[in-house]
Amino acid sequence: QAQLEESGGGSVQAGGSLRLSCEGSGYSVHCMGWFRGAGREAVASINRAGGTSYADSVKGRFTISRDNGKNTLSLEMNNLKPEDTAMYFCAAESLFGGCTKAAGIQYWGQGTQVTVSS
Repeated sequence: QAQLEESGGGSVQAGGSLRLSCEGSGYSVHCMGWFRGAGREAVASINRAGGTSYADSVKGRFTISRDNGKNTLSLEMNNLKPEDTAMYFCAAESLFGGCTKAAGIQYWGQGTQVTVSS
């Protein structure tokens, strides 16, 4: 069973940047992703081959990456906006193939808070 631990959240002014990290342990996973908020909105996902997917609201501003050897996941967030404020969750493995929908996610981290002030 995979265990995930996020780090890197914090407070920043609009236009600023933050980098979130997620360290996974347990076993190697196919897909990983980031979700945010109580409704677990999909933010970005990446599969083992490096294929990525982004929510329209973050395209061009956020970049997801992973290190398969270390089972780590990162999210580089630039030009942050107040509407990006949320709890961000690391996720891994999905019943449906890719980590693009919260409904199929099998493993979740505890979350890290991101707050963007105007």
